[in-house]
Amino acid sequence: MSRHYPRACTGEDRASLYDEITNKIIAELEAGGVPWVQPWDSAAAKAQLALPKSAATGRHYSGINILILWAAATERAFTGQSWLTFRQALLLGGHVRKGERGTTIVYADRFVPAVEKRRASENGEEAQAIAFLKRFTVFNSDQCEGLPFEITTTASPPPPGLIEPRVEKLIKATSIDFRIGGNRAFYVPAEDYVQVPPPQAYFEPINWHRTALHELAHASGHPSRLNRDLSGGYGTRKYAFEELVAEISSAFSCASLGIVPTVRHADYIGSWLEVLREDNRAIVRAASQASKVADYLLGFLPEVVVDMTTERAEQEAA
Repeated sequence: MSRHYPRACTGEDRASLYDEITNKIIAELEAGGVPWVQPWDSAAAKAQLALPKSAATGRHYSGINILILWAAATERAFTGQSWLTFRQALLLGGHVRKGERGTTIVYADRFVPAVEKRRASENGEEAQAIAFLKRFTVFNSDQCEGLPFEITTTASPPPPGLIEPRVEKLIKATSIDFRIGGNRAFYVPAEDYVQVPPPQAYFEPINWHRTALHELAHASGHPSRLNRDLSGGYGTRKYAFEELVAEISSAFSCASLGIVPTVRHADYIGSWLEVLREDNRAIVRAASQASKVADYLLGFLPEVVVDMTTERAEQEAA
């Protein structure tokens, strides 16, 4: 088997990579699937309910890589959410089985070339960073042999009774004005409060917690928190993009807490498709924002450790 090392993408490669990711998401939405809930929306799904993580470092992946790895786990019936590079498998005493096909994920960052540093220094200006994108290949632990037992073991999901109190604790810990009542769930940016109907209004009580996490995601965008643009009115591209961020963030938070994600606003799929067709980077930006939101909200629960910074460590290790 040939080893795959990360390589920097040219401008043409980057456009192709964004198109590849976006077209896959669009195809799933058009087919009636939703990438950020699909791994667990059928009885046939084998994937473990969790955020994908590095088997070598224990850190979680972030942004679009979560969606890429969830999709791979679903399509190929992997049972775990642990991933590692070809080299990492060897360093851990195991190996990737011959003939296994890896999954391509991305690493994005910015750097300042030496030429730009000199130019800026000579002109007394601030050096401008250049964005770059790299692809590299990872394998699921199911595709490997000889790995330590603790890496290949699939953790059992926490009992349902231990999940809901943690969500309620998170709500209180955020200090966000959270009101229960009425028959609609929403967030009011101008007055900075969330309102969600009482739990008994939901056919399945667990949906109350999914809804709460969705609305808290919106509230995280307030200027005093993560300061996102919440100015889009209903029906606008900005509004659809913010709903996309909240939906994906809620799925990330649910997975971290052992709650099966669902689509809260399936009626927005049409507007999401419009956003994605118009901008091939929209899903990457939305997933990145969603990771930041999930990190922010889950940070209020000390016992939930969510460190979505694996890309850099993986890229260095590869």
